[in-house]
Formats: sequence, structure tokens, C-alpha cells
Amino acid sequence: MKLLAVSLISLACFSTMLEAQLPPGPPFELKSPDFAPGGPIPKRFACDGAGHSPGLRIDGVPQVAKSLVLIMDDPDAPRGTFTHWLMWNLPPDLREIVTAAAPREAIQGKNSAGKVGYFPPCPPSGEHRYYFRLYALDIPLHLASGATRDELEKAMKGHVQKETQIMGRYSRESEKGR
Repeated sequence: MKLLAVSLISLACFSTMLEAQLPPGPPFELKSPDFAPGGPIPKRFACDGAGHSPGLRIDGVPQVAKSLVLIMDDPDAPRGTFTHWLMWNLPPDLREIVTAAAPREAIQGKNSAGKVGYFPPCPPSGEHRYYFRLYALDIPLHLASGATRDELEKAMKGHVQKETQIMGRYSRESEKGR
């Protein structure tokens, strides 16, 4: 019994040493060519403009990822967090979500306006923050189009391997003079 315990401890130490020698992968990052992190989201991506979804660039997806999930929300909405966009089963080798389009492989969920797809920023007053959160999952999800955020989050539970985000800001007042 002692020999088995010693063998298991040795194996665990050896595995830890091997992991420590592996170079770390690139950081998991989400960026946008359309706005700087923490910066203003241009009018063309809001209800005051064309209402297109901004482009997003993805780097450093973990090798264990089998699918990606994107959630965009506004935590500053008057009645609590407003979900603007839900997409899942994005392929782990996806590197870009182009402006004004969801990837063809994506399955989209129902936003807080009750519609499937992207709902542009349209704050009733003041400046709001819009978070684009990207999750790397160890499984693809079995959810139909039009699923809610609650359903999506339940399906993701226990499968998130890594996450990253980018936040942009939008104010309708700042757009009045432009």
C-alpha cells in the first residue's frame, strides 16, 4: 500500500514538473477593430446608427476548447442587466467575428428585447457599459436557437475552461452633436 502511495505521489510531482516546463500559451483575448477597450462604441453599432454588431477578434483560445460562447450585456440598464447578444457553438478555431454578421456556424439566443440575434446599444439615458464576454468551453452545447440566457448559462455550468472580455461604452447624449 505504501508503495502505491509513493508511486502516485511521484507521478503527481512528475506531472507538475512537466507542466511547469511547458511554455504558457498566448493569453486568451477578445479585441475589437471598431472600438478600444473601455472606449466609446461608435454610433453605427447603436440604435442611433445602423445598429450593426461590431467586429471582434479572438486570440489565444485554449487547446482544450471544443466551442466558444459570446454574451454581450449592459449591466447599467434601469431594470437590471440587459442581454444584447447570445451566441454559442462558435468553433474554437474562429479568430474573427466580422462586423454586422454572426458566424454562420453560430447558434443565437434570445436577447432581453425578446428577439434572436444582436440588439444594439440604446441606453435611455447616460453612458452605459457594454461587455462582450467570450467563454471557451470543453464541450459543444445542445441548445436550440432562441434559447434564453438562463438556459445558456445552465448548459455552460461546469464547462467553462477560460473566459475573456472587452468592454465599450455608449451614450446617446454624446451622439446628439455629431
